[in-house]
Amino acid sequence: PESNMCEIPDLDDKYRKAMKEFAVGIEKLAERLLDLLCENLGLEKGYLKKAFCGSKGPTFGTKVSNYPPCPRPELIKGLRAHTDAGGIILLFQDDRVSGLQLLKDGQWIDVPPMRHSIVVNLGDQLEVISNGKYKSVMHRVLARTDGNRMSIASFYNPGSDAVIFPAPSLLEKEAERKNEAYPKFVFEDYLKLYVGQKFQAKEPRFEALKDLENVSAHPILTS
Repeated sequence: PESNMCEIPDLDDKYRKAMKEFAVGIEKLAERLLDLLCENLGLEKGYLKKAFCGSKGPTFGTKVSNYPPCPRPELIKGLRAHTDAGGIILLFQDDRVSGLQLLKDGQWIDVPPMRHSIVVNLGDQLEVISNGKYKSVMHRVLARTDGNRMSIASFYNPGSDAVIFPAPSLLEKEAERKNEAYPKFVFEDYLKLYVGQKFQAKEPRFEALKDLENVSAHPILTS
């Protein structure tokens, strides 16, 4: 989409310029990483970017978040556990204050602050296209007492009308698992479902879309 940087109030021109250059660089990095994922999956270069395109191309956005210090962090949740709905997410964490955790093997693991580093996270759409070879990551942010935490997250997502489905070549390589394939859907439809279920498990979302896919694949017979 077109940049809306000029519409955001209370930013000076130097900051706007820096953020615009930052976003351009991060978007290019996201596309390079997508091609590395293609290589690892055995897909042709550019497959994932093309899968995200829709009629107007992928969508890209950057979100700056502020988590103020909290004197009683045990009483609140900074950001509840969830997976991201979209494609690939590149995150600049605060380089001093921690808080980000990811779920691995049933345990919450701290992602420590590291200066000049980018945390790469995968969203639900890459899980679908890879037919589960890659998994979207459950993560959360804890409230802290030890300072103000800032983060800059950039989201490289499919276009709203992009049709998302498992890469056929991956299904061919796993013919015995075709019955376990992820559903086919329009990304905007997934987002509508996600809005009300963001902080719930992702599997029921996939199953709900699979049920809709099965219904639409079987036309109603009329006499």
